[in-house]
Amino acid sequence: MDDETLALLALGEQVGSGEELAHVDACTRCGDEVATLRGVADLARESGPEPQLVAPAPQVWDRVAAELGLGERAYAAAGGVRSLPLPPHPDPSARTTTEDAPAGREQATVTPLGPRRRVRRAWLAVAAAAGLVVGGAGATALWQEQADRSTLLASAVLEPLPGWTPGGTAEVRTASDGSRSLVVDLDAEPGGDGFLEVWLLRPDVSGLVSLGTLDGTSGEFALPAGLDLTEFPVVDVSDEPLDGEPAHSGVSVVRGALEI
Repeated sequence: MDDETLALLALGEQVGSGEELAHVDACTRCGDEVATLRGVADLARESGPEPQLVAPAPQVWDRVAAELGLGERAYAAAGGVRSLPLPPHPDPSARTTTEDAPAGREQATVTPLGPRRRVRRAWLAVAAAAGLVVGGAGATALWQEQADRSTLLASAVLEPLPGWTPGGTAEVRTASDGSRSLVVDLDAEPGGDGFLEVWLLRPDVSGLVSLGTLDGTSGEFALPAGLDLTEFPVVDVSDEPLDGEPAHSGVSVVRGALEI
């Protein structure tokens, strides 16, 4: 099955003969390709809050389609208007002969190019139809919509406690919906006997809140909505034994106070 037809099927276009559609249903590779391309198209069509996309000039599609030799069906699916006719896809085996050359012009020989790495034209067709082929400003805006929209609320330098070597950092970040999370990053694996647990403590260690287990050297932990960080500003990572006891072991690896 050709890539162009697979791309159009992924876009929901009514293309392909009954025999071709039966082939896609029976062929694992083609079916997986359509499913993957459909996921790309769906992702591209998801609009974030007030996306600021800039439509490309018609020449953008002309150049892309001419370079990759995309057919009329793929172009129609993209919904664009060409500014110039698309040149035919070059035949690598073609030669300009003396009879073909215009009078008074030297004969030019077209040297066939070696096979290029296969470019998935289907990916480009799906991207163009879904609105991913945009101008420079539009592409930047698209990536900005997908970027993490959280803001930094507080941070801390985590210092190693006696007997431990790795330090680290902690950040409290607020998402666009108002939820908060604590992001912990250690410089290296502490190498303790048990597992690592993340806590928020009062400065005098008279109270503490467990946030969860740290797997590896980095982790993000949701903060309870009502938790007052001015009351529990100290970030603590402890080495906990596998004894089933939920209380703090008393063995802290790193600790640091949030600067709010």
